[in-house]
Amino acid sequence: MAKRADIGSKRLISLAPNAWVQWVTGNPQVRASQLLDAEFQWISRESDVIVKASSPEHQEFLILNELQLRYDQNMPQRMRNYVALAEEKYNLSAYPVLINILPPPATVTIVDCYDREFMGLKARQDYRVINLWEVEAELVLEQPLPPLFPFVPILFGGGSESKLRSAVQALRADQTLNQLEPLLAFFASFVLEIPLIQQIMRWDMTVLRESPWYQEILQEGLAQGIQQGIEQGIEQGIEQGIEQGIEQGIQQERRGSLERILKLRFSEIPVEISVRIQALTLEQLEELMATALTVNSLDEFTQHLPN
Repeated sequence: MAKRADIGSKRLISLAPNAWVQWVTGNPQVRASQLLDAEFQWISRESDVIVKASSPEHQEFLILNELQLRYDQNMPQRMRNYVALAEEKYNLSAYPVLINILPPPATVTIVDCYDREFMGLKARQDYRVINLWEVEAELVLEQPLPPLFPFVPILFGGGSESKLRSAVQALRADQTLNQLEPLLAFFASFVLEIPLIQQIMRWDMTVLRESPWYQEILQEGLAQGIQQGIEQGIEQGIEQGIEQGIEQGIQQERRGSLERILKLRFSEIPVEISVRIQALTLEQLEELMATALTVNSLDEFTQHLPN
């Protein structure tokens, strides 16, 4: 059984905390001293990572790191709450940073502050925004900034075979970083062909799917499938059409996920297998998702396909 990989935000930042805090603040004099508890009683889920830091100019302060797979339009209010609760809990000033990993849809505008007025009273909270697709891959590799190595393929100028090889080499040069290879492979799959990634890297699908970002991608795909189904149903104009549309959307997402897993594990999928997958019911797709992760070959998987 593959060893579970801790490739969440806290693990990434802990690899090189000083390099991280200097990068997010843009201040080379900042030093990290401790990663603090980021769970608050009044927030429904655990916040990302709080780093206690210091600098000659500002003394001790907090750096609040919020990593998001994609920007959410509720983030301004969340960042406001995040700062208030952290400053209350630790009695230190906070420097909040929002790091967006993948670009949002073109219709979404990313903002860098919470700004509201009610009955003549104003509330404002600024925070720094870092969009990884705007960060230069070359600078990350040269600096170096180990916590960002797994994201190299989706950084600016990072979607090439040469940059992927450089990132792999950088991870393998340090034993504390090699477990991040599955995460690097995952983000590389957004910009490079699966067979090329498999040629360059060694990695295990079981470890890959334990990544919190991998799970979020799957959930996001499901949500998109459901939304697409609802829209199709509304166009048909009847309740039955909506229900059928939702089911079709979920099936579409599951077929895509199943084929993606098979490609990640066994490279190309023969056309006849892809055709048979398109004919599967939702229940069959659910069962075969687990099968695809455990079989040793594509031939073995084919034996589980319904006739």
